[in-house]
Amino acid sequence: MEKGNNAGILYKHTNSPVFSTTIFAVIMLLIVAGTILSNMSLESTFFWASPTSEVIQMNRMERKSLAPPKNSTSRYRIAWLRSHLPEFEVRFFMTWFSPAEFFGKRELLAVESVFKSHPQGCLMIVSGSMDSLKGDSILKPLLDLGYKVYTATPDISLLLEDTPAKAWFQEMKSCRRDPGRIPLSQNLSNLARLAILYKYGGVYLDTDFIVTRSFKGLRNSIGAQTVVEGDSKNWTRLNNAVLIFEKEHPLLYHFIEEFASTFDGNKWGHNGPYLVTRVVQRAQETLGNNFTVLPPVAFYPFNWLDIQILFRTPRSSNDSTLLKADLVKLNKGSYGLHLWNKITKKLKIGKGSAIDIIISDHCVVCRGIQR
Repeated sequence: MEKGNNAGILYKHTNSPVFSTTIFAVIMLLIVAGTILSNMSLESTFFWASPTSEVIQMNRMERKSLAPPKNSTSRYRIAWLRSHLPEFEVRFFMTWFSPAEFFGKRELLAVESVFKSHPQGCLMIVSGSMDSLKGDSILKPLLDLGYKVYTATPDISLLLEDTPAKAWFQEMKSCRRDPGRIPLSQNLSNLARLAILYKYGGVYLDTDFIVTRSFKGLRNSIGAQTVVEGDSKNWTRLNNAVLIFEKEHPLLYHFIEEFASTFDGNKWGHNGPYLVTRVVQRAQETLGNNFTVLPPVAFYPFNWLDIQILFRTPRSSNDSTLLKADLVKLNKGSYGLHLWNKITKKLKIGKGSAIDIIISDHCVVCRGIQR
């Protein structure tokens, strides 16, 4: 496969992620689609600035803020960011394909947890809706504390350039392919995370994942969701809510290839968790040991059925004993906790519950934890 020019793109400002040794040029990907809540088009405007005289001019200026000037052109903001991005200990990505108004307290707490464990890290939220004044206001408590969280409106066509999914996207844009009954935003998120990591490398996290430990030692890893009982190494299903991969890792290419060739917009999970499961089952023989499948305790210590118990306030000594056991399990071998928002988003976080304690221990602003 030919490797194309993976220059970054950014439509606006806020903060960014880094994990590898090269400076993170600016990124990527748009929020899309005729079927999404916001009726956006599949086309976004692509802005790119090469390091011209604007960068030289900026390097001569004294800057006190971590954010680029508000009233500058998009080209100037991109050049500003490119000239300001130092090396970060870990680079994280999230995607958000819903209106910014839906980015709630729990999503913000997931963002906070990234910086509790990685105060020198960086997070890029890839989202057209969050790359806005509304998004700025949501992230302001973190920005005011100096954390490096950015938002970017990307261009999907450019992001998918030189990947097997380019033709798929062109067919989708021209209405020559059925998006299916599953919201297109969900499947675009499944694809976007793969393409982002393939082009840039780093850590992808769902917005309902609470980080509880540093990811600094992890490389080229994916987590198992379920395993054969009694055998943590004999996994039966993987999940794509957490992905850690270096740039241009061959497994990511196979994921993208599988997405484009087997896309089915009518089956939940077919283009997400089931996809990575199918590919890794085949790739273990061909790719050897250049990636790791971590046991469920790493990212999914509680499945989508058991997670609900963690939201409840303990009512008895037995409840308290179980709560302590749950916390020991999490603290012993987990890098974080997937909240399975599809199941738990309407659950109130009980005072003194396991989730209450976990979030309290891993937030940085810590406002409105219980909801």
